[in-house]
Amino acid sequence: MINYTYAPHPDHNVLPNVSFQEISGGRSFFCGLRYGGFSLHCWDTSNCTVTNTLQPKRVYHSRTVALTNIAVGDSQVCALELATGIARCWRGTGGSSNDNEKVWNDNGVFPSPGKSLRFQAITCGSGFTCGILRNDSRVVCWGLAIADVIQMGFENFSMSSLVAGESHACGLTTTGFLVCTGENGSGQLDVPSSVSNNNSAYEFSDLALGSTFTCGIKRQNGHVACWGKLSQSLINSMIKNISFELIVSGSDFVCGLTTSNLSLMCWSDSGHYGVLPMRMIIPGPCVKPEQCSKCGTYPNSDFLCHYTGDIVRSYHRTTSNYDEPRNSTITTPSTDHNEPTTANNIVTVLNRVGSMNPEIFSLSELATATHSFSLENKIGGGSFGVVYKGKLSDGRDVAIKRGHISSSQTITRMMIKQFQEKESAFDSELVSLSRLNHKHLVSLVGFCQENEERILVYDYMENGSLHNILHDKRNDSVSVINSWRARIKIALDAAKGIEYLHNYAVPPVIHRDIKSSNILLDSDWTARVSDFGLSKLMKRGHRDAVSAKAVGTVGYIDPEYYVLNVLTAKSDVYGLGVVMLELLTGKKAVFKDGEEGLTSVVDYARERRRLLGEGVLDNRVGSPEWINEAEAVEILADTAVRCVKLEGRDRPEISEDLRLLLGNCPKVYEMTLYIN
Repeated sequence: MINYTYAPHPDHNVLPNVSFQEISGGRSFFCGLRYGGFSLHCWDTSNCTVTNTLQPKRVYHSRTVALTNIAVGDSQVCALELATGIARCWRGTGGSSNDNEKVWNDNGVFPSPGKSLRFQAITCGSGFTCGILRNDSRVVCWGLAIADVIQMGFENFSMSSLVAGESHACGLTTTGFLVCTGENGSGQLDVPSSVSNNNSAYEFSDLALGSTFTCGIKRQNGHVACWGKLSQSLINSMIKNISFELIVSGSDFVCGLTTSNLSLMCWSDSGHYGVLPMRMIIPGPCVKPEQCSKCGTYPNSDFLCHYTGDIVRSYHRTTSNYDEPRNSTITTPSTDHNEPTTANNIVTVLNRVGSMNPEIFSLSELATATHSFSLENKIGGGSFGVVYKGKLSDGRDVAIKRGHISSSQTITRMMIKQFQEKESAFDSELVSLSRLNHKHLVSLVGFCQENEERILVYDYMENGSLHNILHDKRNDSVSVINSWRARIKIALDAAKGIEYLHNYAVPPVIHRDIKSSNILLDSDWTARVSDFGLSKLMKRGHRDAVSAKAVGTVGYIDPEYYVLNVLTAKSDVYGLGVVMLELLTGKKAVFKDGEEGLTSVVDYARERRRLLGEGVLDNRVGSPEWINEAEAVEILADTAVRCVKLEGRDRPEISEDLRLLLGNCPKVYEMTLYIN
């Protein structure tokens, strides 16, 4: 049911016997999406008086295509098709400015961006609309010229939420940073230092934008901070020390839902404020009690839901790369990688998606375990950070991967991008490893997340990475690895780990960075796949190709994926093929081949007959000693060459690799079981 209030008159019901699931208002009209999403009504408020009755205009009706995420601007209303994410827009019922008439097409309809773009959320401003794309979280805007300016301001960011004002827009990135762009005549884009702590990640949980100001709810205490024409000093004089659950705004005012009693309080840039004479407003949907067991509920929420459910407290209290931001205008639907930011909330979400509970470590615990992250304890590193060996207080040896920490005090766009990348890798690996359990995957022990620190803790792999064993000259004398039986076993172990990811994990996982440095060896020389920072969870029942920006390591990345940005499970098969070639030749994935300069091991061993020729196999191992071993090496070479075919359709599935290796050389594999 919709209650409509206009000063100085009391509120009254609009279509009192009809249920609505979403409402959104503009300058001179507002719209409501009826429960179910199949009918959209709008009301013109430009000539509203105390005596007349608001009459609805049905803008949209369908029996088959439901809408969601309605957004009203100055003179347009837009919504998304629920199933497809296609944006649809209509001209509003109220009056509009002459400038906004420029945006209408010949039929008098506000333009839509076309069916090729699929959105997860949209928001409307004065004569423009912006949305966040489903596939890559980029922002696309359309309408008046300001739309191009705003879109350009977001072009380097992946966004999780977006809110439009009259001629500017702000949003939170997928790593929690605030970004604002558009017109800045009143300083509405300039967050003062008194309000923000150098634009720290996850500082704000909700945003509201007016014509000349921007406001946000501080996550730490629920207090509202504003800048632009609606200054913080004015805010302090009206609502100082009041905590809010949600805020929304009009052109020159803001309304917020108070935490203390769920009442609606409004204030304006002219200094007027007060509590609206409306009944208690619930801050989120009513859900079944069992859905609230791990996240908490509001006091008296059973009463507010008429004893049909409870209101989840964290529904609007979390904003981060892990979970949907608290935003009354638009929010990004959560995905498998989107969970809450605090350590306790991470465990809550991991429980929700069926993951095992990782341990939560404090920074001081891990500093003690690594002697303050000393160089003596450093055992590896990469783009994400540095890996240290550590010993926990209970005596367990662990590997501790610590993300890079910036030493600069000035926040730059490059630093934000680097933090986003670190956060994305941390999120991906934490969520992936927490739900996976297999003998040939490195086990996650726990994690630490304090301020900017992002640390993952794993079981310690005593014999290090396959890359170091094969290519570090100091390991040439390691006798265990210098046998074909040991190398075949390592190839089989890695293939089994990848097969689990592709065929048995729910949902399936594509690793995207299979390489010898991500194959680790434990004390028994059992190989385990590690580093899931680039992994991608596939939708259940969708194991075909998906569009994804190419990532990986030179020499191992699938050339088809690199060129076409189309990811399939065959991309992991290609990486495994390169690892097999390293095991066979002893060469790095990319190495200097005499006078020919740099070459790849794939090009070096493309032809099978050359691969098995004299001088090509790793001379540290030598020729196979007996007939079954020679046959097994030949089969491994044949499988490796098939795995690195240029086109994915010509490569085998990972299960086929295992069938070829296990089915054709069982005697060799049996002997590898006794390697120690």
